[in-house]
Formats: sequence, structure tokens, C-alpha cells
Amino acid sequence: MMKKIKYSVLDLAPVAEGASIAEAFANSVELAQHAENMGYTRHWLAEHHTMDGIASSATSVLIGHLASKTKTIRVGSGGIMLPNHSPLIIAEQFGTLETLYPGRIDLGLGRAPGTNQETMRAIRRNLSSQNFAEQVQELLEYFSANQEGKRVKAFPGVGLKIPVWLLGSSLYSAELAGTLGLPYSFASHFAPDLMMEALHVYRNLFKPSQFLKEPYVMIGVQVVAAESDEKANFLATTVYQRFLALIRGQSLKMKPPVKNMDELWDKSEQDHLLDKLQTAAIGGPEKVKQQLLQLAEITNADELMITSDVYDQQKRLRTFEIVAEAMKEFNFPN
Repeated sequence: MMKKIKYSVLDLAPVAEGASIAEAFANSVELAQHAENMGYTRHWLAEHHTMDGIASSATSVLIGHLASKTKTIRVGSGGIMLPNHSPLIIAEQFGTLETLYPGRIDLGLGRAPGTNQETMRAIRRNLSSQNFAEQVQELLEYFSANQEGKRVKAFPGVGLKIPVWLLGSSLYSAELAGTLGLPYSFASHFAPDLMMEALHVYRNLFKPSQFLKEPYVMIGVQVVAAESDEKANFLATTVYQRFLALIRGQSLKMKPPVKNMDELWDKSEQDHLLDKLQTAAIGGPEKVKQQLLQLAEITNADELMITSDVYDQQKRLRTFEIVAEAMKEFNFPN
């Protein structure tokens, strides 16, 4: 019998064509509330900038909003792009969140800019080389209960037990998470090529720490689920169009599904895009269940983090319902 696997939500507060950012925020609240009722462990938001189809740029603010609208589900970042920020400021922000919503806040960290070069300059101002590992260590120290002799302290933040995760799509964060003894989340929902190698590196280098005694792996999964494979394949064209827009540098607002993608992409774009989505689960309830089960088995993941770029909000919620039903079924077999 396979181990029990947790399941969670990754949300970029997607903005649909013809909809407002306010509507995107309302959709995120509705999703978080549904996820809480459906047994999801956590609801994470991701930091991106200068992207018209992603409204989660002020990630800490939005985390607080969702936490205020829910009761038990963990809420956090997937992730905060730490090189964009002062570690002290992030410690204070998440110390504040943890104080307001005790036992419910996660801090996932990434090292990519989450944007283009011009915007990165606008955010960081000083583009001198920054050592991500040193930034992570500095941040962890702000949460430490032992602050003797330190003149710079995070209030709130000191002594708070906020779970810190490292996120990545390459081997660098896997190695760092392992050596620091932190939980690790791999971005297989958009960059699956190094997934198995990164998990091997993380587990092989893992050192037990005050934060974690054994390796803990989360896998990102793009899911589009519906009542039939045919309906899911139709809805998935919104995901394809979004990835296509990213490749072409176009608007990332979610577009309605289409009957024929061949009119929109060429063969090289199709091959590139489908390679990026090779771990996606797309189909009816039974097919999605089998795809998630297979991914969980080959990765030996402790948790699956589900993201879904379905255009229609109610159909998006249905995707998360189908996932929850599948997870419960193979977590609690008859």
C-alpha cells in the first residue's frame, strides 16, 4: 500500500480575458474556501511581475487576504522570489502573517526573478551579484529564537516556527534544500525535464535539521479535469494558449478554450509546449486519477501541488473537486 499523499493548491490569481483583477482575487478566495472544504492541505500564491494575466504580484498581501477568508487551510507562497527582496522585510511580513494566522502560514522561496530583465531592475535597483544561499540563511536566522548579540531583528518574526520551503526547477535548489534540511518543491508543472534527477539530488544530500528530520518532496502538477476526456481536452486548450502566449511574449490573460489548436500553433511550438506539460494530468475523473497516481508512484512524492488554468471559474473549481475525489480514493483504498 502506498503512503498517504497530501494535496494542495498553487494559485497565480489568473486573470481571464474580459475579466478584472478584482474578479481574479474573488476567484482565488472562492477557490481557497472550496479547497479548504475539500481537504486540501495548503493554498499557495506565486510572485510574478509585469504579467497582465497573473495578479499575485503583491504576494504577501494576497496571502493575508486569503487567510482572512478561510479558517483552517494553510496559506503561503509558492513562492516569494527572495532575490527581489530584503530577507529582513520578508521575515517581518511573514512574521506578521504568522502572528495574525498562527499555525497556518508557509514561506516558499525561489531564486528566479519572476519577471523580465527590465522589471527586475525596477524591483531590485542594485543588480550586484547576490548569493541565494546566504539570503536563505539570513532569513532563517531572523526566525531563530536565539538573537543574542544581534542588532538587526525581525519584529514580528523572532522565534516563530514558520515552515520555510525551497522551490526550484533545477538542481541548485534541490542541493541547497537537502544540505539545509528543508522541504523541497519541484516545479514539474512547467519544467519537468530535471524532475527525477533533482529529487535524487535532494534526497541523497538531505541532512536532518531542526526544521525537518526526513526529506519531504512536493511536486507541482498542471491538471485539467472534467466529466469526460473529451471535455477536459477542450478545456486544456486554455492552458496551451497561455503557454503559447508566454513563448511568444504576448498577453497571459486566460483565453477561452478552442476546438482546434492546430490553427494557433506550429509544430515546433506544439512540441516545445507539450514537452513542458509532460507531467500534466488532463482527462476525465478516472484518467486523471491514474495519471496522478502514476506521478506519485514514480516520484515517491509526499505531496502534490495542483495548479489549473481553466478559463471558466466553475469548471476550474470542478477540476479541483475531481482531484480531491481521486486523492481521497487512493489515500483511503477500500
